[in-house]
Amino acid sequence: MLKPKEQPSFAVKIIALWTVFLLGTLFHTQLALMPLFHGLSVLAPHGHVATDIGEISPILWLMLAFFTMPLIAITGTCLLDSRWYRIGHFWLTLIYSVLNIAHLIVDLTILPIAWYQVALMAFLFLIGLLLNLVTYQWVKEPHNHGHRLQSAH
Repeated sequence: MLKPKEQPSFAVKIIALWTVFLLGTLFHTQLALMPLFHGLSVLAPHGHVATDIGEISPILWLMLAFFTMPLIAITGTCLLDSRWYRIGHFWLTLIYSVLNIAHLIVDLTILPIAWYQVALMAFLFLIGLLLNLVTYQWVKEPHNHGHRLQSAH
């Protein structure tokens, strides 16, 4: 058990929260595909069905960017401690919170509503708010030039 003065560093907390977010996001995607394993369609009524991969290429690139940015943030948080990095990272977390609430709202408009997906997105939104808070605290913490990742021991 950690003593009160032995709390994990902000970098450790931020990396853990980004990791929880990414795992939750991957599970959100897997939940959407789960009906395939039971012989059901996963097509959502968008009004257009793609006929080849090229038609959805922009969506795939956006999804790649959405998954890659947290990976870059995790790596950067391990290696960087500049004030500018902290501020940029904080803004990135805010952007993700806006995207998460937008996604949650969209999930509530697709009928029939998949409440398990809504519950997971609500959880991910809360994780995002916690990430906003911890990152804000990190921005406000006095800058030190020490090692990025420090053990709680």
